[in-house]
Amino acid sequence: MTHVMKSGTLQSDLERKDAHSSESTDRGKQRKVSNPLMFLRRWAANPLQMGSIIPSAPALCMRIARQVRRTPDQFVIELGAGTGVVSKAMLDAGLPPEKLYVVEIVHDMAEHLRDVLPGVNVIEGDARELVKLLPTHVRGNVGTVVCGVPLVLLPLAEQKRFIDAMEAVAPGVGFLHFSYCITSPLPYQKHKLTAKREEWTPRNFPPASVWRYTPEK
Repeated sequence: MTHVMKSGTLQSDLERKDAHSSESTDRGKQRKVSNPLMFLRRWAANPLQMGSIIPSAPALCMRIARQVRRTPDQFVIELGAGTGVVSKAMLDAGLPPEKLYVVEIVHDMAEHLRDVLPGVNVIEGDARELVKLLPTHVRGNVGTVVCGVPLVLLPLAEQKRFIDAMEAVAPGVGFLHFSYCITSPLPYQKHKLTAKREEWTPRNFPPASVWRYTPEK
């Protein structure tokens, strides 16, 4: 009986160690993806490209991921993927990596994304040139566009360039946009869009909302 108890205790200890090791590995992977130091350096270099000094928190990423809509054959496009925390959340929610295209203008971040998001289609380039950047078979076959570009910091004309680019590759689909503003970050009526706040989370620093913008019918 004593031997059985010791064996059982040993097994439990091993399971706890394995579980702890797995949790540590997951945390390590998350830190590798988020890479806050890289994020902070890029924010310091160009705040208008980043919008925040730290990557989005898991609570916000999860809320963005659950708002993704697509049929099995459709693609998801993410603009301004940063260090890939939102991309990772969408993959964890079941999005096949080959169905995700991320567009990142910063070279170092694009290289980082290729490293931490195996199988994902990473494109280094300007999201305002989406028609040129995306393959023909993707254009017009998009279920959701996630816009991580801080549009609120841009003048109206530049906002329109991004919106027109998204509409050109995903006609009528609109886009998801997360923001730290209390109200809509976009003057959506001026862009002939409808707006709906889909999600809000105080568990992000700063607190954030997920908005869905769609073209007016």
